[in-house]
Amino acid sequence: MGPLFQVPGTSMTAKVWKGFEKAYELLGHEQSVWAVIAIDPSQFLTGSADNTIKLWHQNKAVKTFTGHTQAVRGLALIPEIGFASCANDGTIRVWTMEGDIVHILSGHTSFVYSLAVTSRGDIISGGEDRTVRIWRDGECVQSIVHPAISVWAVSTLPNTDIVTGCSDGLVRVFSRVEERWASDEEVRNFEVDVAAHAVPAPTVGGVKVNTLPGMDALITPGLKSGDVKMINNRGVGEVYQWDGIRHKWEKVGNLTDAPGTSNKQTFEGKQYDYVFDVDIQEGAPSLKLPYNITENPYTAAQRFLERNDLPMHFLDQVVSFIQKSAESVTLGSSATAPSDPFTGASRYQASQGAPASSGDFMDPFTGASRYRVPSVSSLPAPLSTAEPWSGASRPANNAAAAASPQTQSAAKLPVHTPHLFLQANIPAMQAKLHQFNDLLRQEISASSAALYNRDLSYLDDMFSFLTKISATPPTQPNFPVTPNHIEVLIHLLIKWPSAQRFPVLDLSRLIIAHAPESYAEPEFTTRFFNALFEGAEWSQPWTPLPLPKFRETNILLLFRALANAFKDDSTIGDGAWIKLIFEKIQQAPYAAFTKPQTRMTLSTIYFNMSCRGVREQLDPGLRSALLALVLSVLQNETEDAETAYRALVALGNIVYAAKQFNSPLQPTQESSARAVLNTLPATFAADVRVRNLSQDILALL
Repeated sequence: MGPLFQVPGTSMTAKVWKGFEKAYELLGHEQSVWAVIAIDPSQFLTGSADNTIKLWHQNKAVKTFTGHTQAVRGLALIPEIGFASCANDGTIRVWTMEGDIVHILSGHTSFVYSLAVTSRGDIISGGEDRTVRIWRDGECVQSIVHPAISVWAVSTLPNTDIVTGCSDGLVRVFSRVEERWASDEEVRNFEVDVAAHAVPAPTVGGVKVNTLPGMDALITPGLKSGDVKMINNRGVGEVYQWDGIRHKWEKVGNLTDAPGTSNKQTFEGKQYDYVFDVDIQEGAPSLKLPYNITENPYTAAQRFLERNDLPMHFLDQVVSFIQKSAESVTLGSSATAPSDPFTGASRYQASQGAPASSGDFMDPFTGASRYRVPSVSSLPAPLSTAEPWSGASRPANNAAAAASPQTQSAAKLPVHTPHLFLQANIPAMQAKLHQFNDLLRQEISASSAALYNRDLSYLDDMFSFLTKISATPPTQPNFPVTPNHIEVLIHLLIKWPSAQRFPVLDLSRLIIAHAPESYAEPEFTTRFFNALFEGAEWSQPWTPLPLPKFRETNILLLFRALANAFKDDSTIGDGAWIKLIFEKIQQAPYAAFTKPQTRMTLSTIYFNMSCRGVREQLDPGLRSALLALVLSVLQNETEDAETAYRALVALGNIVYAAKQFNSPLQPTQESSARAVLNTLPATFAADVRVRNLSQDILALL
């Protein structure tokens, strides 16, 4: 059998050639085919401008992979896993041949044109943001900026060296092995070329040069490869990117002006062309939606929804709001904009969809039915990104003012409404649990952990209950969730393999929110919550860090379940279950929670409990335990402003309740609170909420 060649077609076809003779014509895509790869002499993959990937056996399409929201541009096989794809939507997806999503990799800021895989299993990607990125285990470990507009092609050599082809007409080879590096002079020339490239200011936040830190800021290392830092070098704005491999900041360009850079508005320390006011809930302050005219509105909309824990089904609505409110100015309208190396001037523009965040905790086995970040149907006012106690409403320009004609009153302490995690894809969750259960039943060694007959019907009962109560409008279930149903959850939390517990924890989150009476008996409550912690492997060692991804996911879902336990109508009883929660959490080092989303959810638990403490006086022991946990967050959190802010609101509620119920804090507690309140605003200097709220709480002490 001769060599196998494939040629992309321009009329929605691909052709397979053997021995320089056409063997098959692959018909089935609805738009042009842009990517092809052979799995073996009779199986092929094709990627198309119709946003899909097809698996072919000879000339028959046997599977279609959907998920990308724009044209698929590149494919690469990954041994023992499946394959990777890249697209104009800015994402890279790693698939199994069965169609399950393993990773969604986000980091590129524009089209991703090409992929390659090294012999070590690293994924190499190149795109129109002039970077080559190296991905390992779902994370970007290095980003190599090129002195060109686009990186059009990447490849790898058997020795793991990386080859790139760019719009400047040059081919470059990069190596991990120092003996193969270019001369010092050639490396310096390359770095000078990269540094001389201009970077439009809006692409890195649009911050004014005179507000940037000086060169001494480069002493502090970056947190990960690809981190960007802007520097004021004697009045010249320079952009640096952290190289995690070489452990140094590399200059990647100078800031230049761009459309829309005048009349900038500041939000959380960065400048944007627009900062819109978005009204989410009547009576609550509007949320701030920052947007630059140079970015994909879907990216801005997704960032806004994720930041505020709002359901993703609002995505199109938010995008429409942005498009109607913002000026229609984009860099893509420039006559000098780079052309797509394959399509020329008529390149594919962002029209729908948005890159998924690589930080999402997703179902690692399924693509379309992955679990998205659960969120609330309406966001409590104090947890918004608005300025809740200042009453400020600062639209960026006339368009923003027109979009939000009313300036709503800001909320004040105390805050009564807890923040719950109620959003869910119930059919996907049910399907995943059945899939795992079927797998366990087929394994002789694990079959005793599987559900059968009556227990399986109890499981389906819970999903029927949730489907009815979560419907729009909700309908009253014709049967309750009982302790028998909770026994099934306890069994799964304890007996199932750790990597397969995430849908069980997610189901528990919803049952806790919607059927708290099912575990109301004190002894049964303790058993259930102990099982939840066991399901997240709470008693296992907390090192090394970071924890395995499945354990991080399970801990996040545990925290969401615990947050839902503090609903308005939840029963404290003797408080034993709350003491259990607090004692368990105290066992874990705060540093173990490396994901900001996990720490933010932990703060939400404390905030929700503080809401209860405003409505009814807490047992002194419970209040002291809660206060200690809140202060621990405020003393240890140095990175995520929202995590600190939620803990700060909890502290405000505790201090307010202490005055309301004439039960003052102990002197040592008050002293610790004052120390935190005096230092926290400097830690989060860019967040005006933290400063204002700290002042309000100090006034109450």
